[in-house]
Amino acid sequence: MPSNQRSSILCPNCRKLISADESRCPHCGIARPGSWWKNNALTRAFLGTDQLIRTIIYVNLGMYVLSLLLNPLASSFSLNPFSVLSPSNKSLLLLGATGTIPIDRLDRWWTIVSANYLHGGIFHILFNMVAFRHIAPLALLEYGINRMIILYTLGGVLGFLVSYLAGVSFTIGASAAICALIGATLYYGKSRGGTYGQAIFRQIGGWAFGLLLFGLLMPGVNNWGHGGGICAGVVLGFFLGYQERKRESLFHKILAGICVIVTVMVLVWATASSIYYRVSG
Repeated sequence: MPSNQRSSILCPNCRKLISADESRCPHCGIARPGSWWKNNALTRAFLGTDQLIRTIIYVNLGMYVLSLLLNPLASSFSLNPFSVLSPSNKSLLLLGATGTIPIDRLDRWWTIVSANYLHGGIFHILFNMVAFRHIAPLALLEYGINRMIILYTLGGVLGFLVSYLAGVSFTIGASAAICALIGATLYYGKSRGGTYGQAIFRQIGGWAFGLLLFGLLMPGVNNWGHGGGICAGVVLGFFLGYQERKRESLFHKILAGICVIVTVMVLVWATASSIYYRVSG
């Protein structure tokens, strides 16, 4: 084999084939894509494009299963499709449901993070995860991994903050964060313009319209969280910028890292405190 032959790898960010000694990926712009810390199994599990989507879905599924196990006898079977295999309100409260009750009465402000990973029934989580699986790849493509993490985390937090200020007493679900991705992608389509931008705007606009119609027809849907998430996504999309106009910066990476650390800390605390409460009780 010639000594000057260059080895190839898949970029840990965009998963396109590149030379291992590239100083920056020519496709997505990530720095030092061949470095060892960006190509180990643990890093790829959290920073790869498809892996990031799967990780978020797995965390949502894990929290849902845990919510059922914390109080299995209280899990309900109902004719209401959004209440089938529904965890008890006590389980959801322990794991970090948000709203005026948890925040005002129990001072649990951290629940505006944890509530994004809790669901009230099997069809509730399936609907949200299917929507997320369809929308997230587009948000990842146009905003990149770090901004995607920021949009999902801060968008969900701001969506639930709006619903709290509107007086919603008890609420959960990934839909506020998903709506933030919808809002950011709508902003991208409108801002970019052209045939591609208009197609994106129409496609994601269909999801937004469907959520609005669903919220009006189905009782118990947190429309304040949905609306707040969409508005948050538009604003965040404007300030963060998207790939075609601004490459991800150190600020984006630091903010995304903070979002990941805060989310992990909140979910670990919610899980550990809930299990301790059930075992000691």
